[in-house]
Parts: sequence; structure tokens; C-alpha cells
Amino acid sequence: MTVDVPADVVVVGAGPTGLMLACELRLAGVRPVVLERRAEPGQIPKANGLGGRIVEMLDYRGLLDRFRAEASFVGPFPGFPFGSVPLNFATLDSSPLLGIAIQQPRMEKLLGDRARELGVEIRRGHELLDFSQDDGGVTLDVRGPDGDRQLSTRHLVGCDGGRSLVRDRAGIGFPGTTDSEVLRLGHFTAPEAGGMFDDPEVEVPGFGRLQPGWNRTPLGRFIVTTLQPGVHVVGVRENDQAEASLATPMTLQEFQASVRRVLGTDLPLGEPIWLSRTVSQARLAQTYRAGRVLLAGDAAHLFPAGGSSLNVGLLDTVNLGWKLAAEVQGRAPSGLLDTYHAERHPVAARALMQTRAQAALDRAPGEDGVALRALLTELVQFEQPLRHLGEILHGSDIRYPMPGGGSHPLVGCFVPDLALTTADGPTRVAELLRTGKPVLLDLSDRHDHHHAAHGWTNHITIVTAHNDQAPADALLIRPDGHVAWADQTSAPQGATGSNLHDALSHWFGPCQPR
Repeated sequence: MTVDVPADVVVVGAGPTGLMLACELRLAGVRPVVLERRAEPGQIPKANGLGGRIVEMLDYRGLLDRFRAEASFVGPFPGFPFGSVPLNFATLDSSPLLGIAIQQPRMEKLLGDRARELGVEIRRGHELLDFSQDDGGVTLDVRGPDGDRQLSTRHLVGCDGGRSLVRDRAGIGFPGTTDSEVLRLGHFTAPEAGGMFDDPEVEVPGFGRLQPGWNRTPLGRFIVTTLQPGVHVVGVRENDQAEASLATPMTLQEFQASVRRVLGTDLPLGEPIWLSRTVSQARLAQTYRAGRVLLAGDAAHLFPAGGSSLNVGLLDTVNLGWKLAAEVQGRAPSGLLDTYHAERHPVAARALMQTRAQAALDRAPGEDGVALRALLTELVQFEQPLRHLGEILHGSDIRYPMPGGGSHPLVGCFVPDLALTTADGPTRVAELLRTGKPVLLDLSDRHDHHHAAHGWTNHITIVTAHNDQAPADALLIRPDGHVAWADQTSAPQGATGSNLHDALSHWFGPCQPR
């Protein structure tokens, strides 16, 4: 068996989550190896967009313009479904939810291009067979185009999806539930002009008016929509697990039979581009770390509704990347890597809570379900509950615990993209975080801030800037965009250095005299 040169970190899975993690590790100075069993990038649009905080994070990494060039929409969503209840953000002064309409194959290409620019090694056609770990590292058995080989690494990260081999072999439990419904999805070429899908509300023989969104029948639900000219997305939900084998490819005949059962009639679907069959799951890994093995993305969590999994997964990697790099480089303070689970596991648990609520709201049957959806539809006509649900979907409610960070309201929160003026000209917070390094943003040009951070200048960027409505005298911003410390403008200057010193030590290790 061939034995490879040891790697700093091995990432299993070259989907969006694995590629994003590889980029984050490389920005932090670590050289990861990405293993992907597929010989070529996938072409199935498993996801059709991103929403929430990840949109801002892509901007903070300088990737948003690339996504914008490939997307059909980027910006505040004017509305969004919460289960089957529409949220109309157009009634608010500003939408609380940002989004990008872009299909997963394009995401993977953009992130793959970025990873290669940074020098990440991506090995396609390489399948992980098994691994073992000890105090010194992880040893992987890998099967590639040239045969079996063995690869050693300091740490292994499973970004290998809901059926994660990494999670299974690490012995990490994945409790939760599997839905009783089967969702069949298909992308079809649009029928000729004048076809029934050209009108958003059409008459279906034997059913009646087909409305935008999910249409309910006694036997299931049906939707038709479009994401690009000439292509219709058709979905059918029904309790049909007994007849659906998830391990075999779905045929057009199976899809047509499902439509016929749910609607009671055949539809002119057009030529299929791709077909898929899924069963929703609600699961959360018991831990995100087992020794030198970690999980991110679908390997760590699966959500039953709301399109949250990829959004949460990509933010997992931004939280993990800089911490894992510091561990590999031997400069991580004690317990830093454990904060990955401590911070991200509760975020996934909250996402699981709200997506379970969406699923229950969407699937509640009969008159009870009608009443539940009608009442919630009434409630979201009011500004406060509407904005609250939008902020939950966006992730604006996430606030990490920050020991030593102080009591400023920004501590633990995602830093706002402040407009700044520096000695070199105008900039903004997003541009300061492009390198993936922590930033001490001094908004008052106080000598004590610079003095307190002097021993960390090898690892952090210190920027003095002005903002007309500065929220604090200074902010210590972690690489993932969360505020680790803030100086209250009312605090005595004598206390600033000590508090900042504590926060720097907690997150970035002991002072390194220069």
C-alpha cells in the first residue's frame, strides 16, 4: 500500500462545506488535503440558494461579487416561506433576511476555484475507506484511481454529508427522526409556449386551480415553480416510503405516477433534466468532535425544512477553520478547539427547533392544520413577529459567549459592516476581514489599545479608523466576524488594557514579546 506524505488536515468531501473549510484553513496558513470520492464535480442542484448570515460572511471573505456574477438574485428577500406560511418582508422598512439565488453546482465551482487559487490540494476520485486515530494523529485508508493508499494527518474533518462515514467510524451518535413523506423533485424543460405552466394559476383537470406554492390534496402536496427561463421545478410530497427505494435512481415513470396519485391526473411535465428523491430528516450529532476527528455541515446536522442546512454548514467552517489552524500550528490556547462544538452545536439545535416547527406547520393535516396556518398567517401581519421570524431565518439572533469580552451589546455578535475612514482612505469592516485574520479595530486612536495588543501583532491586524457613529471605542473581531471584546466608551482607560489583554489571551494564545 502506498503511504502518502502527512497532511496538516484532511477534509473528506468536496461539496460547498468541504471546499469552504479548505479555503478557511488555507487563509489561516494550514495546507489541507480534500478527498472527494466523485471523479467530477456534481451537477445536481441539491440546493438552489443561500440565505442569512452566510451572505454577509461571503462578502467579508471577498467572495460575494463572484457569487453575484453567477446568481439570478442577491440581496434582501422581499418575502420567504416559513413552512407554508408566507412572510411578507416588503411591509417592513427593511428586510431582515438576505439571500442569494444560485444553484449548488455553481457554488461548488466558485468555491473550488477559490480553493485552487489559495493552493488547496483537491483529490477527486479518492474514497475514504476507514481510519484510526491515536494521540499522534489520524491514519486514513483511501482508495484512489491508482489503488489503495494510506494517508496520515493531524486532524480529520468530515464534510461528507448526512450518511457520513467519518461520523460513523468516529462513533459519534446522530439521533433524530426520519420523515414519513417522500419528496420527489424534478427539473424539466418547459413545455411549448401556451402550456399550462406558463400561467401562475392554471386549471388542472380533476383538481381545480393550481396555485403558486404548495398545493394540498387528500393524498399529498404538489408545487411547480421556475428558477431560470425554460426550466420548471416540479415537486411532489406524499406518504410513499414503502414504494420508494432511496438507493436506486428515480425514473420518469415513478415521478409521473407520484404526480398522478397526488393530483389525480397526468400533467405535461416536459423533458426531464434531472430527477431526485429524498426523505427529510431531523438529526443533530451528539458531538462535533471526537479526539482528532471533527464534523461540519450535513455530517453534523440535518434539518427537515427551511433550506437551513447548507447555510449553517458553511458558517460551521468559518467558525472551525481558524481554530483548527491554530491547533495545528501549536499556538492555540487551551480549550480553543472545544469552543467549536460549544458555539456551533447550540446554533444547529436552534435551527433544528425552528425547522421542525416549519415542518410541523407545513404538514399538519385536516382542519386543525388549516386553522394553525391561518392563525400564524394573521400573526405575521404584525411587524414584531414578522421581523422576529425573519431574524431567526437570517441568524441575527446568534450571540456566542465571550469570556473576558465585557458587557458591550456587540460582544458575541456578528460585527456590523461599518463604513470606515483610515489614513489610507475609505474602507469598511468587510474589507478588513478578507485575509481571515483577527482584527483589533481602534475607533478612538487611543494609545492604550495599541499597547495592550503589542504582543499579538504577529497574529492580528490592528487598524485605526474613524466612523461618525462608532458603536464603541474599539472592537476585537475574531476571524469569523464575531466580536470578542469591545471597549465601552464610558470605561476608565486604566481598565482597557487589562480586559483586552485577557480577551486576546483567551482567543489567540499567550502574549508573544517581539
